[in-house]
Amino acid sequence: MSRILAIDYGQKRVGLAVTDENRIIATALETVHVKDIFPWLKVYLDRENVETIVVGDPRQMNNTESQSVTYINPFVKKLKKEFPEINIDRYDERFTSKMAIASMIESGMKKKERQKKENVDKISAVLILQSYLNYISS
Repeated sequence: MSRILAIDYGQKRVGLAVTDENRIIATALETVHVKDIFPWLKVYLDRENVETIVVGDPRQMNNTESQSVTYINPFVKKLKKEFPEINIDRYDERFTSKMAIASMIESGMKKKERQKKENVDKISAVLILQSYLNYISS
């Protein structure tokens, strides 16, 4: 099987997570500055067998698009153009940042580490990916 890569795309940073080849476990990869995401993806996708990229889809409570789509939609469009052989999927990312912070607290992560935004971004990507895996397996 091939991997699924999840992207939590922000205005400054991009959180990344990936599955194992059996698509069982979602693991945090890293956080990349938004200006470096396409070179990073090129290297990673040349090295790893990724079939699907899941991009967090920001929604409001009433299920309408949030303002974040103004910078996420152009990113997804470029992603499809740069990597046409890879399936690009969108998945609801509501509450992932809050859930990421809660999971860091529950895991005993020190306050200094919790305050690093890149940690929130990576964990948010893991949460998006795990939710997506649960969705496609049901």
